[in-house]
Amino acid sequence: MLNFKKLFRAPEAKASRTAQVLAFESGGRARWTPRDYAALAREGYLTNAIVHRAVRLIAENAASCGFLLYEGAQERDGHPLSQLLTKPNARQDGASFFEALYAHMLLAGNAYVEAVALGDQVRELHALRPDRMKVVPGHDGWAEAYEYSVAGRSVRFDQLASNVPPILHLTFFHPLDDHYGLAPIEAAAVAVDTHNASSAWNKALLDNAARPSGALVYSGPEGAVLSDSQFDRLKRELTDTYQGAVNAGRPLLLEGGLDWKAMSLTPKDMDFLEAKNSAAREIALAFGVPPMLLGIPGDNTYANFQEANRVFWRQTILPLASRVGSSLAQWLSPQFGGELRIVVDTDRIDALANDRAALWDRVANAPFLTLNEKREATGYAPVADGDRLG
Repeated sequence: MLNFKKLFRAPEAKASRTAQVLAFESGGRARWTPRDYAALAREGYLTNAIVHRAVRLIAENAASCGFLLYEGAQERDGHPLSQLLTKPNARQDGASFFEALYAHMLLAGNAYVEAVALGDQVRELHALRPDRMKVVPGHDGWAEAYEYSVAGRSVRFDQLASNVPPILHLTFFHPLDDHYGLAPIEAAAVAVDTHNASSAWNKALLDNAARPSGALVYSGPEGAVLSDSQFDRLKRELTDTYQGAVNAGRPLLLEGGLDWKAMSLTPKDMDFLEAKNSAAREIALAFGVPPMLLGIPGDNTYANFQEANRVFWRQTILPLASRVGSSLAQWLSPQFGGELRIVVDTDRIDALANDRAALWDRVANAPFLTLNEKREATGYAPVADGDRLG
């Protein structure tokens, strides 16, 4: 007897066995990111000089990287995708677009790119603010749509509506979240608070004539105390007449029975300076920026500035730019056809000039490699008659 269920069952689709569990946990509801992006950006990028410089240093350098487009092993000059990345939309050039994209990843752990299509062709790319976007998980637990909300109004992007999903979601790895990434600034939040508190303490010290506080001791008749009106008048005169940088050095005029006792800072009290520098180094560590490049004192990890800059490019800039290029290629390849690869053009990076020269020297002096093998090792496409030893 034939089993009609087996004959006419629906074709199988590839899916993880954990999808049902993930979908149950998500519940099909939109999930806002649990972090406060505005607070992190305000206390970090807008207020803290170390965070501000670290984010700009990474975003601007990564945005300056040029991309090369390959289809298979062949480099494609003038490809429509290359032109799209060079001028992603009418308001931004490629550098401005990628700078915003990298800054969003560093401050939120997430970045979103919207593809604007005319007909079936992607014509523009836009970087969207991550604090306004939320994930809408589907039946398999992964995002089936995104909702972008501003001032009570929302736009829904259905990821299954076209051949190219309208939203590309870039994230940093988060060990405890299935949908949202972990921002470097969040890992450095305690160090940012410590650094800001140290700066505020130093500013308060300057506002108080750049010297530690003291105490007014009343030595009047035994058992006598200041009246409430005398006490309030004394506090008001100290605040109005002697507090602040403009009153620094002004002599204190005391009435009978009052004596000023200065309170000096002990060496232990002065540890806040080292605590501030230590917090700055932790912030730089979280972002992957050598402290030497940020002017943080007390760091002699690298022999010189050039070595620190080379490590910065190798360990921070290139991995970030390469990851974003690979994600863009995977996302947009169905639109432009073929197996496309987007790679960073390292030949135009001045900080890696010594590494590039050393590589060329090693390859050129390798007699066991053919000409095409040498070209492949240095990132160039093969040429005709290149299979001979060169």
